[in-house]
Amino acid sequence: MKYDRSDDPFDPASFGKVAVLYGGHSAEREVSLNSGQRIFDSLKSQGVECLLIDTAEHDSAERYVEQLLNYKPDMAFIALHGRGGEDGTMQGFLESMGIPYTGSGVMASALAMDKYRCKLLWQSIGLPTAEFALITDFDNIDSLEYAETLLPAFVKPSLEGSSVGVTRVDRRQDLEAACRRAGEHKGPVLVESFIDGPEFTVGILNGQVLPAIRVEATSEFYDYEAKYLSDSTRYHLPSGLTEVKEQELQAIALTAFESIGCEGWGRVDFMQDQQGRFWLLEVNTIPGMTDHSLVPMAANAAGLSFDDLIVEILNTASGR
Repeated sequence: MKYDRSDDPFDPASFGKVAVLYGGHSAEREVSLNSGQRIFDSLKSQGVECLLIDTAEHDSAERYVEQLLNYKPDMAFIALHGRGGEDGTMQGFLESMGIPYTGSGVMASALAMDKYRCKLLWQSIGLPTAEFALITDFDNIDSLEYAETLLPAFVKPSLEGSSVGVTRVDRRQDLEAACRRAGEHKGPVLVESFIDGPEFTVGILNGQVLPAIRVEATSEFYDYEAKYLSDSTRYHLPSGLTEVKEQELQAIALTAFESIGCEGWGRVDFMQDQQGRFWLLEVNTIPGMTDHSLVPMAANAAGLSFDDLIVEILNTASGR
């Protein structure tokens, strides 16, 4: 499946000045630094005037605000992952400054970042997502007892991404400790029933679905190391699905993405069970753009180079 691009000629001057926002304070800072640098290098190489701004430089919020005020960008390319960048906070700040930005808006960003509320919404409209429980009080016996019925399960912070703080739990005696570890990331904890089968991901760009990728990690699951550090993780593209099943997966991905108000670009992650059914995991509204990242791989399979992809994403800000 090829990406359908506009026939309009590329004019780097049409974007004006672009602020690339990266870094930040979240647990995904290192990934963001990598993503932002690659985006900035791509824009510079294509003749787009841009400035790279670390929103946590010198540990001072005033510093990046001062840079934005002095630079006066025409738009912002958000390359921040996790809290403070992917949760609607930065989106709201840029709107207050009147600066158009890439990706989803405030509400959709906040919903996608909050795995629990996102799953509630999907569940309410009949989209398939694994059974789950929210733990807000680790001393609440009733909530832990219900979570035990979901085992084996993944225990994860409800407000983090990139598999930060995720643990697989098979035994009841390990559940409370896993919840407390996930709770160290300052927020509620989601316990999500384990789906036994392969993992898939589908990128979305300007309302178009990209080819699905099947992810095969050599570790127990597709964790932070497998996503960003390991060279042994295997990415199957083509995914190995039949054409009908891939179209089914892509249709669910686009519906899930749009149902929470997402726009521009993003990535939707799934598990497939032994009966071939797909189960939604989460939406990433600002996926990684490192050399291990999935959206660039899918875009390349759809006929877009990394430079092409960056321009297409920047176009999502132009339309704001």
